[in-house]
Amino acid sequence: MATSKVGMIWDFLKVRKKWWLTPIIVFLLLMSLLIVLTEGSAIAPFIYTIF
Repeated sequence: MATSKVGMIWDFLKVRKKWWLTPIIVFLLLMSLLIVLTEGSAIAPFIYTIF
């Protein structure tokens, strides 16, 4: 039994065979990491154009 959130997501993907969710999750994690790391810098206008 997985105790961490990452382990729970991995178990969900493995048991339910929802492998098509993996690229979506990776993209969301990368975008959130980009937003957190740049927090208000000069890259911010370019991030808003993506959405």
